[in-house]
Amino acid sequence: MANEKIELIKEAIKARESAVIAFSGGVDSATLAALAFEVLGKKALAVTINSPLFPKKQLETAVETACEIGIEHKILSFSQLSLPYFSANRINRCYFCKKALLETLLDFSEKAGYNAVLEGTNYSEIHGENRPGYRAVQEAGEKIFSPFVEFNVTKEEIREVASKLSLSAANRPSASCLATRIPYGKPITAEALQKIEKAEEFLFSLGFTQFRVRMHENLARIEVIQNELKDALLKREKISRRLKSLGFDYVTLDLEGFRSGSMDEPYTLKNLTNR
Repeated sequence: MANEKIELIKEAIKARESAVIAFSGGVDSATLAALAFEVLGKKALAVTINSPLFPKKQLETAVETACEIGIEHKILSFSQLSLPYFSANRINRCYFCKKALLETLLDFSEKAGYNAVLEGTNYSEIHGENRPGYRAVQEAGEKIFSPFVEFNVTKEEIREVASKLSLSAANRPSASCLATRIPYGKPITAEALQKIEKAEEFLFSLGFTQFRVRMHENLARIEVIQNELKDALLKREKISRRLKSLGFDYVTLDLEGFRSGSMDEPYTLKNLTNR
């Protein structure tokens, strides 16, 4: 990414004088936090919202990444399961989730005396048919600042900046909340989220790097990246035994492999068919 873009982002952040950064520990929020810390110093605060949707491993990573950057870090607890419109799990669930998270961050920042809330949506993410989460960001108006969208910074460019800043998050696989493992229309419960989290923790312990365990009733549909499909087959008995011990009746391997947003595919196909 051109140095001019980086400087524009830093100038925009600096103009806000103090800021809370929505911080998951992923490459987007880590890069944003690093840039904010560079220009604001102690007036920048990384805030992670810990919830049933946020895997414990990701929380640990967020803590480690904040320490690596040197930025002050705070963890707030919040449960989206208390939101009926979210737990009903309609196709726009991300809107209600994002809206509630932003309201939590705004309330905290105002009470703590910070001038702005920064969040790391990037330019690559705002294109597509189903982006209800970004709609919540837009509705927040000037209260929320998304510099990567403002200056048309793509995911690839963010990884380049993270590499230049020597951040461990530079090559970290993209993560998503645990709710994305449950089909739309199926209620999101604490029990289902815990089952999915334990299943994914087990796959991680086996050395898999980028994967999802999608939950269809009591069937687990495992997505791994293409070059790890063979390894998944070799370890199929161990995987099946562990996931069945967690309560899954059937354990399957998706031959298409890992892809983000696979739960949206049936809806995308319907839209294409109806055109």
